[in-house]
Amino acid sequence: MEFHRFYLLLILYLLCSQSRAETTGSVFFIDSSTHQFFRKPSEDLIKPDSILDAEAGAAVSVLLGFAPPSSLSAASSSKLNQILVPNPFDRPGVVFTLEVRGADDSNLLAKDNAIFSGALSSKIAFGSKKAEIQLPAEDEVAVVSLDEPLAHFTDKEISNFASWMGGAYVSDTVEPLNGELTIPFANGANMKLHLSKKADREFTVSILSLVHNLRRAVEMHEDLSHGTRSVAELLTGSFVGIKVLQEQYGPEGTAQHGMELLLATLSKIYNELQDAYKGRIVGVIFFSGEASLESSKMLDVVFAPQRSARWLAETEVPRDAVQEVLLVRRTLAWITGIILLISTLIGIHFLLNMQLTRDTLLYSNVKLD
Repeated sequence: MEFHRFYLLLILYLLCSQSRAETTGSVFFIDSSTHQFFRKPSEDLIKPDSILDAEAGAAVSVLLGFAPPSSLSAASSSKLNQILVPNPFDRPGVVFTLEVRGADDSNLLAKDNAIFSGALSSKIAFGSKKAEIQLPAEDEVAVVSLDEPLAHFTDKEISNFASWMGGAYVSDTVEPLNGELTIPFANGANMKLHLSKKADREFTVSILSLVHNLRRAVEMHEDLSHGTRSVAELLTGSFVGIKVLQEQYGPEGTAQHGMELLLATLSKIYNELQDAYKGRIVGVIFFSGEASLESSKMLDVVFAPQRSARWLAETEVPRDAVQEVLLVRRTLAWITGIILLISTLIGIHFLLNMQLTRDTLLYSNVKLD
């Protein structure tokens, strides 16, 4: 009886681990507005229906201008060839990656969104072990985190965001940061966020933090562009605001409007990034509906270990070997000196005994016909 119970528990454990390993989502490769860094789906080259998280991490490394991991299999390399333009000398060097948790990406392709409608999309499988974006030394790439929360914000900043999105913000005259934010959509619907509610405020703060961190990354890029050495830039972060709305209001209604607001915000801020980086930036956006708020990021950024300098070690040479080397060198030096001395004496002898006659070659006027 105990054996059967142990066997049943083992099966349940294996099934749970397999379900965790088969967590899926979607990934969107958003190309530049002025350059082509991703392949376009065509008849002769079919895009991959599904990729692994490790393959997505390798694609980010290649887009930054670095070699993919040596552990990448031939099948994974073939998938990268179906995603990336095969030009190793023309990479953007700047990648904007964002992980959106709690997003129902099944209807994402149907959204009328400028940057996502023309993006190269694929299903992605997240394994139980987190994949890595492998990068070289830290002095060759600048990693900018987009997860820093906006600790202090005011009603004016919320109003500026509302105006930037074409909406309005009505502040509360009694208590600050307690007003109502209204954002209109292209389909005629509106999203209203009451900052007096905890979920609405957390979602608003997450949107404001994302925009603030991206604009901070642009300022850092301007500082880096004035340096003597160009470095790659990776802007990476995660967004959990959709998950917050789902836990409070459910997957429909407000959470769907929050998804539309996020997509509209990403479209506007991505256009600003294109202008700031002069088209030398691409986006890799991940969507996963099963990631919890407590879980860490789906992809880790890992730097290759620095190799210490190798110095030539001094070895002790036997005394007899040193004496032999010195004897050979002295012998060669004496032989060379004797040969030069004999040659010099012979030359002097012939110069002193030269006949005083007119040399026919030196003094004759030679004419070449």
